[in-house]
Amino acid sequence: MLADSDTRWKWGSLTAKRLTGAAEGDGAAPDLRLDGYLLRGRATPTPRQLEEVGVRADSMREVTAIEFLNAVASGRDEEAPEAPDVIVLALVGGAVQAVLHGLARVFAGAARRPVVVTGYVGVVYEKLADGLLLRHGADVVLANSRQDAERFRAVYEGVGADASGVVEAALPFLGGEPYAPRDPYTVVFAAQPSVPEKRADRAYLLSRLIQHARRHPEREVLLKLRSKPGEHTTHIEELPYQKLVRGEEQPANFRLVYGHMGEVLDRTDLLVTVSSTAALESLHRRIPTAVLTDLGVREALGNHAFIGSGCLASWDQLDAGQSPEPDPDWVARQGVAADGAYETAFDAARERVAKLTGRARDGSLPPIQPYYTQVTAPGYLPGILARHHLGPDATPLPGAPAADRDPGPVRQAVRSAARGAYRHGVQRVAPVIRRMGEL
Repeated sequence: MLADSDTRWKWGSLTAKRLTGAAEGDGAAPDLRLDGYLLRGRATPTPRQLEEVGVRADSMREVTAIEFLNAVASGRDEEAPEAPDVIVLALVGGAVQAVLHGLARVFAGAARRPVVVTGYVGVVYEKLADGLLLRHGADVVLANSRQDAERFRAVYEGVGADASGVVEAALPFLGGEPYAPRDPYTVVFAAQPSVPEKRADRAYLLSRLIQHARRHPEREVLLKLRSKPGEHTTHIEELPYQKLVRGEEQPANFRLVYGHMGEVLDRTDLLVTVSSTAALESLHRRIPTAVLTDLGVREALGNHAFIGSGCLASWDQLDAGQSPEPDPDWVARQGVAADGAYETAFDAARERVAKLTGRARDGSLPPIQPYYTQVTAPGYLPGILARHHLGPDATPLPGAPAADRDPGPVRQAVRSAARGAYRHGVQRVAPVIRRMGEL
């Protein structure tokens, strides 16, 4: 499994386990071996972030795309013991496309090749066509809901691409005990690194959360944060709430918390967010869930994806004691406890992967064939491949960049600079660190 951030590691590793039945604890995959690879880049997770996710691999390496392709190239030999049966690509769309072309080159003419699976880590509310076509070529493109499966197939069929790889499943990290009221009543705001982006908007949300704590001293009010200062996530967080909260007088019942989202939900009575995927985790458990409308219902915020959910609410309404009631039909279409049987949500995906794995072993699995080629996208594809130091034919370009030659010192310097700058309150360090990470 190859991932490029903490959330995608969570999605990819749990997807691998769901596809084999290992996540259900039913003993369906006693011989499962999960080899984890972290794609080196801006959002490469730290050991603490990986520990927070709570899913361990049998091995783990930090690699470039070329190093990953070299690692799996040993699978060309039919009898190679280390040959993977399935590769899960938990990456941003452009990286998926680059690795797909690299795998197509590596396994061209091989006796067998691995089955390739990819998908999305949450709600798909932007860049639908772009992201999907960059993922085309994988044997399985997982859709997290019935609604997404229909949309994905429509996009592929609309451009004349094969849509047979789209398989309806669900988010792999749903689960936990059904909701039961707790004492004290606990409100959790699930923060997002880049939604909203503006300082004024983030400061407003923080202020309203603290005001809610003051209005309801009998409640515990928690601000659930994704990362600690100096760490990065899938999305860039240039204005962390840890920095914004320093200027606020905090009531005794207000706290900042980190940790596994599932463990935080174990003590949640009301989950509040702008558009975090945590809302789906909360709805799956039947925890009262509010998607904020204070900043508008807008595509830029992603909360438009919750239109029809019954969960849209403002802080004024929540302050007054309103508890949103989700629409059951909407919830079912989002793959959240669909038909009340989440345990079967991955059955179709398991069946397809098993069938394709059998074809791979007998040599009848066709080559990887992405929609984007030098014929269909000659002005787009080369740039995507070049970002991962691959040429137009997916062969490694000459002259590896410094990060490929000796990544350790560069990566350590970037992380050290980020941690130090945040500790000393440098406000404009994030753009600088991002540029350093792109060198």
